[in-house]
Amino acid sequence: MPVALWALVIGAFGIGTTEFVIAGLLPAIAADFGVTIPVAAHLATSYALGVFVGAPVLIILGARTPKKTMLASLAGLFVLGNLITALAPTLEVAIAGRVVTSLTHGAFFGIGSVLAAEMVPPHKRVSAIAFMFSGLTVANLIGVPAGTWLSQQFSWQTTFYAITLIGVATVVGVLALVPATPKPKAQRIGHEFAAFGNAKVLLAMGITILGPAAFFTSITYIAPMMTEVAGFSESAVTWILMVFGFGLFVGNWLGGRFADRALMPMLYGTLLGQGLVLIAFHYLASSQIASILCIFLMAAFGFATVSPIQKLVMDKAKAAGAPTLASAVNIGLFNLGNALGAWLGGVVIAQGFGFTSPNWAGGLLSLGALLLAIASGLLDRREAATPAMAVR
Repeated sequence: MPVALWALVIGAFGIGTTEFVIAGLLPAIAADFGVTIPVAAHLATSYALGVFVGAPVLIILGARTPKKTMLASLAGLFVLGNLITALAPTLEVAIAGRVVTSLTHGAFFGIGSVLAAEMVPPHKRVSAIAFMFSGLTVANLIGVPAGTWLSQQFSWQTTFYAITLIGVATVVGVLALVPATPKPKAQRIGHEFAAFGNAKVLLAMGITILGPAAFFTSITYIAPMMTEVAGFSESAVTWILMVFGFGLFVGNWLGGRFADRALMPMLYGTLLGQGLVLIAFHYLASSQIASILCIFLMAAFGFATVSPIQKLVMDKAKAAGAPTLASAVNIGLFNLGNALGAWLGGVVIAQGFGFTSPNWAGGLLSLGALLLAIASGLLDRREAATPAMAVR
């Protein structure tokens, strides 16, 4: 892989850490600002909303800016946002910092995905995208536990200072390693949005929402599921989440490696595998060994879909004329899927189906994503067959 991709990996690591570490910092932040944990959780919800809104806005505003310059600017905005949060005298200012930080998320991954694909030969493009996303998986394995530890040993502000330094390293890496990119040709905003009226693009984005939502439906409620049903201690939840993080890492590697050879078959297999594992998890959650195996497999199957889905959206949007905007918006849709999964898991538990019910609910979401993927594949085959019929 080109050395320039390491700048994107560092950025992805920082973004992943700042997004997910907040869960481990909420008690300390709530105590520091004298608010309840649900109120402090606005730091998480404001980030998610910022990701969804910020991606298209920044892509449109930077439409005439070279990709390298845009990435460096986004990394600079990331530094500013985390620094505001670290220095915040009130919760409101901390939330403002989180919003500033979140604006960089979708645009960085969107532009970074396109740039990563452009740096390598066509047969390695999914691998390059997966390599960038590996920073996100390593964030769950190392960044989040390390950030939580820093908060416990020093302060939650220390964690955000450390993340700020990762942002500075990203700025330096982008400026030093990423090759110069040309200034994009001027395009009307309406042209950029035209891709979103394309059926193939919409199908791919539907897969984006439902696929990752499936494992978030389960993992959001993994703590009560493991303590109340599987019989684990509360302290065991930490290493159980590390198993989940390891599954994300393995899945991301496998997804990038094999999707370059056969993207759609890989997508069919991983979505089916994720759905079946989640449904099995519903029935096997009382077994500790089976639970750990299911957690690893659902993470592996689930994240193996991420880089192939991103590449699928980019391909369909490129044909429609707006790969960068669609790529960035798609990252926002991943976060929308995360929110959908967490909401659905809460609904089925609230309806009295029990702590294991998010598993079968997530399984159904994964199978729904599989149906959309099959529909996309059939549409491709039909369009490929039409010219052949015309020649005859």
